[in-house]
Amino acid sequence: MRSGPERYQLRSSSTTDHSTIFGMHGIPEESDAAESEALLDDLSNISGEDKQSHRRKLIRRLGLSFFLFGLINNGIILFCNIAPSLVAKLGWPYVLKGRIRYSRRILGCCLLSVGGMIVVAFYDIIFMRLLGICFASFSSGLGELTFLQLSTTFHPPSVGGRSVSYFASGTGAAGLVGASIWWLVRGLGVRTGVGVSSVLPVVLPLTYRLLMPRPSAFASTSFPSEEQDSADTVPYVPLPTDDDTGIEDGLISKVALGLSPSDKWQLVKPLLPKYMLPLFVVYLLEYTINQGVAPTLIYPVPSRNKYWLLSHIIHSVRDYYPLWQLVYQATVFLSRSSISFGLPPLPARLLPLPAILQAAVLMILTLESALGIFDHKSQGLSFTFVFLLISIEGICGGLAYVNVFYRINQEQHEHPTSRDPERAKQEREFRIGSIGFSDSTGILLASLVSMPTQVELCRAQVARGKTLCKSL
Repeated sequence: MRSGPERYQLRSSSTTDHSTIFGMHGIPEESDAAESEALLDDLSNISGEDKQSHRRKLIRRLGLSFFLFGLINNGIILFCNIAPSLVAKLGWPYVLKGRIRYSRRILGCCLLSVGGMIVVAFYDIIFMRLLGICFASFSSGLGELTFLQLSTTFHPPSVGGRSVSYFASGTGAAGLVGASIWWLVRGLGVRTGVGVSSVLPVVLPLTYRLLMPRPSAFASTSFPSEEQDSADTVPYVPLPTDDDTGIEDGLISKVALGLSPSDKWQLVKPLLPKYMLPLFVVYLLEYTINQGVAPTLIYPVPSRNKYWLLSHIIHSVRDYYPLWQLVYQATVFLSRSSISFGLPPLPARLLPLPAILQAAVLMILTLESALGIFDHKSQGLSFTFVFLLISIEGICGGLAYVNVFYRINQEQHEHPTSRDPERAKQEREFRIGSIGFSDSTGILLASLVSMPTQVELCRAQVARGKTLCKSL
């Protein structure tokens, strides 16, 4: 949607529609308003029991769609540089304005990700491989931003909240599924393995086009009373589809104004202490643990006589770090899935709690690495202690992510700043997109402090006679 003063335009007959963009089917997509009317007519002719079944089917499709968005978007990158992702999260919501065209953006993310992975797979030159990683990283950051913004287009608020919770669950599963995929294809070599994996991003536009129900499907379906919009919520008015240019089938329609930099600053100011700071702190501490402390949490290889179970897991000192990462990824998945599993979200006043607990975990694990809380004869106790702390780390990180984005999704429905439907829509999309860079900034800063942290912890271990870290 072009910015500037409001104007009227006429769409030409040569404008590209959804089916032309994706090339998947030849049936042109109707506007959300037309879909709403058609679905209302259909629902009025079926029984109450069939309506309940229809609602459950819509929720299942929505849940699966956003789970796949989170899974594929974050799981396809086996390794990446965080900077391009940070650029995408920082640049897109703050620089661009006007209506988001989700079909085009998702297709762009897919092409960037596929292109990046193909470059990594088929070029041996280090510059080209780094370029491919940057493409994939940028695609992942932009994709995460896009799918979180997409969740704000669903009404009533509880449906948007479910979208966020399923997306968070998918991103949590990405670490486990990504590692499993690499385990399966690693025997093919890097070039073939990454090349085969490059087909995965195609799932994103296919899911958006073929599986995910349109927002109008929920607007035309009644939900239980606890899922109705509150009295101060902007009533949902179906808007033109995300890819049209403001003109429908030769009819004249308005092109809405985009948010100005001043508008965006007024929207983002209250989000800084409430949402951005807790998310930034959690990720700074979390990735400092993962990259700076966890690699030094190593112990002698356990003997079979004394530690039968542990000896079957740890065969060399190099096995400790992958184990800690597995524990971390598993607990991140479980905690990011907490709301989609039916657990209640954290109250808004407790959003800083994961950051506080994460700080405690970092301090205790640093103490364990540098000084050793238990003596060298209590290896099993040390292992159990670290296992529990890494689990708490993953739980805190996952809870912070899903609850911050869930709360802002719900808050912007409950307390709109504009009564104009189009402007309210753009405000919701901007607010949830504006906080996405805080976790990436925390990760980037953690990468800068992790290396000296790891070096100093290793020196502290050597000073007390524990030299295992020097063998890595």
